[in-house]
Amino acid sequence: QVQLVESGGGLVQAGGSLRLSCVASGSIFRINNMGWHRQAPGKQRELVATISRGGSTSYMDSVKGRFTISRDNAKNTVYLQMNSLKPEDTAVYYCNAAVSRSMMSVDDSYWGQGTQVTVSS
Repeated sequence: QVQLVESGGGLVQAGGSLRLSCVASGSIFRINNMGWHRQAPGKQRELVATISRGGSTSYMDSVKGRFTISRDNAKNTVYLQMNSLKPEDTAVYYCNAAVSRSMMSVDDSYWGQGTQVTVSS
């Protein structure tokens, strides 16, 4: 199996910064796309940022210029640097990874358990 474990969430004042990390472990041959999603209370889960294995990135409009996604392929880790945080960024943040478990297998999608980010005004 494959496990994703997030860390780095917490409580921060508006304008502050946090860095989230997500480490993948287990039966991994190759990790392709990785991403961060978030879900605020009473709202649907939304895609925050994605990064390909080669480093191509995309962001939701509301975080462009404030958040940066990056990855370390050697460590099977994806990061989300969040700057200039706003109260509306408050949510549980989940990482997601498309993982192939062998050379012949297709990608399966795996999720972490989530980490809470709370931004106070």
